[in-house]
Amino acid sequence: MKSALLLLAFAIPCLAESNWPQFRGAGGLGVGTGKPPVVFSVEKNMKWQVEVPHGHSSPCIWQDKVALTGLDGGKLVTFCLNRADGRELWRVAAPAEKIEGAHRIGSPAAPTCCTDGEHLIAYFGSYGVLAYDWNGKELWRKPLPVPVVEFGTSASPIIADGKVIIVADQDVKGYMIALDVKTGAEAWRVDRSDFRRGFSTPFVWKHDGIEELIVCGSLWTRSYDLKDGRQRWSATGMSRVSNTSPIATESLLFVCGWNVGGDEDDRVEMEPHASFLAAQDADKDGLLSESEFPDGPVRSRFTIVDADKDGKVTQAEYEAMRGMFANAVNQLCAIKPGGSGDITATHVVWSQTKHLPYVFTPVIANGRIFTVKGGGLTSAYDATSGSPVFQAERLDASGEYYASAVSADGRVYVASQRGVISVLDATSDKLRVLARNDLKAPVFASPAIVDGVIYIRSDKHLYAFGE
Repeated sequence: MKSALLLLAFAIPCLAESNWPQFRGAGGLGVGTGKPPVVFSVEKNMKWQVEVPHGHSSPCIWQDKVALTGLDGGKLVTFCLNRADGRELWRVAAPAEKIEGAHRIGSPAAPTCCTDGEHLIAYFGSYGVLAYDWNGKELWRKPLPVPVVEFGTSASPIIADGKVIIVADQDVKGYMIALDVKTGAEAWRVDRSDFRRGFSTPFVWKHDGIEELIVCGSLWTRSYDLKDGRQRWSATGMSRVSNTSPIATESLLFVCGWNVGGDEDDRVEMEPHASFLAAQDADKDGLLSESEFPDGPVRSRFTIVDADKDGKVTQAEYEAMRGMFANAVNQLCAIKPGGSGDITATHVVWSQTKHLPYVFTPVIANGRIFTVKGGGLTSAYDATSGSPVFQAERLDASGEYYASAVSADGRVYVASQRGVISVLDATSDKLRVLARNDLKAPVFASPAIVDGVIYIRSDKHLYAFGE
């Protein structure tokens, strides 16, 4: 009996590690467990593959189950698979009356589910928040307005301090909301209308015995108190649109952002509204339609400038976007803890401004930060100093990188949109690619690694690879 109890005591912490409870796993860090294979394909080291509805959400894994979302037959669905063999256990459709628009390569099923082991949370911009148990029974629902952004919703929910955190940055009336994970009741709400569209998943930074809620947005990164949503500090130096999510060690927070117009040698400039209106307002109505913008980078982003999507740009909308282009900063930077107010000049300890990822969130492995820029240019930096270990080295796996990096067992896994998963040696002082595994199918969802098995979602399948 004593032996059995002893085995149980050791099994409980192991079981707690064998989960991937949110976007990019425990703590949002992208760090997995076990020894996943280096080489894998449908012919080698594949445990199973199953067809799944189209979607860009990543696996959410708790013990013996895997949850995903997708768009199937015009309905947004949350579905659950058996982790051992991929067999579908249940599927539930969201009660969305209309499916929100998405980018031409995007999906209205982009946010990844999250769980505390008891509640499984799904978030769709087309409806709001739905809570299930792991048998598919609905526990509560919280309808929310469809975000005002034509590219669709991408930021994933997280659970922290007994609350579901939803960041709904959008072109008008952005906000962040915290819901009681047990009931769905609103715990607090923060106005974020000074931010524009954003697709970055929030992050909980744990350090010095405290927890801070970190949210990257247009131009600014902000820290909030999980208890009541009170703002703790702000740091400027972000891109115009935030796509990547924060990561951290206990001593440093890392934020990253790149977008068109944020590099010093590639600025998008907008002249003052008065002179532009005088020259371009053909119908003299005091407003600017898309046809009144000359061809160029601003006209091609007319739907962004036109914040309320009414087809006309007002002076306020024009000047807001002009300020965004003028003040955007593309960089990867490190922030030390302990600040309050505007900490830009006091707590940013290093930054890198070249070869930055667009959507791909970096990962920390072996004390280094690994990034991949579109086209397959990879860099690694010392996390403490920001010094390059190597920079802009070619992976020989071209294409865009929308899935975020994950790591395990001294290796980093990065997936291209074309479906090539490159495996990097995280311990090498130069780029060392251990394998390039071509799934020959598009990959947008970030992989998950649990107990030595790597789960990868393509446009039509979920794969489980393990030795």
